[in-house]
Amino acid sequence: MPRPIEATIVLDALRSNLALARARAPAAKCWAVVKANAYGHGLERVLPALGQADGLALIEFGHACRLRELGWQKRILMLEGAFDAGDTATARAYGLDLVVHCEEQLGWLADGPQDGPSINTFAKFDSGMNRLGFDYASLRQAHARLSAMPAVRSVALMTHFANADLPNGADEALEFFAAATAGLPGERSLANSAAVLSVPAACRDWLRPGIMLYGGSPFGQQSAADLGLAPAMRLQARVLARRTLQPGDAVGYGSLFRASEPMPIGVVACGYADGYPRHAPGGTPVMVDGMPSTTLGRVAMDMMMIDLRQCPGAGVGSVVELWGEHVPIDAVAQSAGTIGYELMCALAPRVAVRVEALSPQRKAP
Repeated sequence: MPRPIEATIVLDALRSNLALARARAPAAKCWAVVKANAYGHGLERVLPALGQADGLALIEFGHACRLRELGWQKRILMLEGAFDAGDTATARAYGLDLVVHCEEQLGWLADGPQDGPSINTFAKFDSGMNRLGFDYASLRQAHARLSAMPAVRSVALMTHFANADLPNGADEALEFFAAATAGLPGERSLANSAAVLSVPAACRDWLRPGIMLYGGSPFGQQSAADLGLAPAMRLQARVLARRTLQPGDAVGYGSLFRASEPMPIGVVACGYADGYPRHAPGGTPVMVDGMPSTTLGRVAMDMMMIDLRQCPGAGVGSVVELWGEHVPIDAVAQSAGTIGYELMCALAPRVAVRVEALSPQRKAP
């Protein structure tokens, strides 16, 4: 039989989270961000739930081409643009939109063929992240150059916020962007998940929700449930063995946990080779047969230990939710000192994945 650990991708949750993003700015169009293999959920798996998106956004050209092969006919935006001149040819061949953020990318477009299929572009302004993007002066020059290229169909404008998850954290960036783009034609795309949920002024022509689509919160102090988001990934394993520790007994590598009383524990078929964070400390939440519990000791490659004192009926075969509907992935991430994004993306290939099919959409009354 297969090893008893499984991830479930919940397509209804993805569809619901996308609808919530759209509801925040009904007049805006929406890029559904699917980089990093749809944040670890799998491009092919999530595609049926994203039909109401106006486009998909990612960084990997191979995955973008695969989306076309899978039948996606709407727009696809390459969030980091071309990585070399050959990528501009791929963009033409597959009808991909390109972010343009540097002089080299301008040159590849200018030096390429100016006839044939043209490209939609997004000139990126650096509003304070200081990673990718043009400054004030070079943005206007880039906009003018792109607008003059026969190979370019349209020139939109975009930026990415460094601090939209903080109170008033996008205010300065919005001011910088407004000043830098004043008078320039073209659609605007500013809002990532945090801005979609908390910065209405950033919800312009195109939204770019990412983590919120998958049921993760972009905020440190607000849970996904508080925001009305549903988890799109559920990770469950089963108990392999039930043991009883005596006072003084230690468990696991490093003997990080030592029992102070007689206590039952469960050994669970999940470890860091499955994508569960090794650095998650004892006390990280889990759910055992629907009852809350916690981890014990150090996570190993293939196994972890859990406290069964509050789960007297649990034993071999009991279902343990590591994250999902009852154990928020953000709670696990916070315990481990990381973010939910990392846990989603770290799901290991050896974990079996099941897709929970979409339910029929209800028609509006």
